[in-house]
Amino acid sequence: MIASPDRTPLPREFFDRPVLEVAPDLLGRLVVRATPDGPITLRLTEVEAYDGPNDPGSHAYRGRTARNGVMFGPPGHVYVYFTYGMWFCMNLVCGPENRASGVLLRAGEIVEGAELARTRRLSARNDKELAKGPARLATALDVDRSLDGTDACASGDTPLRVVAGSVVPADQVRNGPRTGVPGDGAVHPWRFWVADDPTVSPYRAHVPKRRRG
Repeated sequence: MIASPDRTPLPREFFDRPVLEVAPDLLGRLVVRATPDGPITLRLTEVEAYDGPNDPGSHAYRGRTARNGVMFGPPGHVYVYFTYGMWFCMNLVCGPENRASGVLLRAGEIVEGAELARTRRLSARNDKELAKGPARLATALDVDRSLDGTDACASGDTPLRVVAGSVVPADQVRNGPRTGVPGDGAVHPWRFWVADDPTVSPYRAHVPKRRRG
């Protein structure tokens, strides 16, 4: 008999660790999103770590801004950013305050509320594609900047929380280069995923934009 996933909210201490410890440990955890139409639950299958001042690929590499301020706050909070003028992406803040590291949630399996996720992801060809990529994940979970700063460790009435779920065994965890990261940040093998999981997004190297002229 397969044990049911643990629904206990992850404690603050889980996130108050080095980001390279937290990131692979998030695989198999559940993100529970409360929406006006009902809950949606996602099992994390792919994440990327970003190490603040030590990482040229991080939004916090050059310090605090109005956009990234949540990254400098307490661990266990949600950092949401807007990208390419159309998409939102969601991160979980890690480490001590003012350290500004975080984990980008790249992909997952919708395990509850798929019917709601489908209404937001009309272009998905099947349920494996509902949250296959960071922007798709945020769209499926109805995440936007209004959730920036949300405490993902909170219990009770909260729009989003992360719960224990089922830990992925270490021999099923893979890692490699992060997707689409340019420059010096491209060398870090800080993308982690569940081996052979069909919801994991394909790797894509950064492609520089062509200059006009």
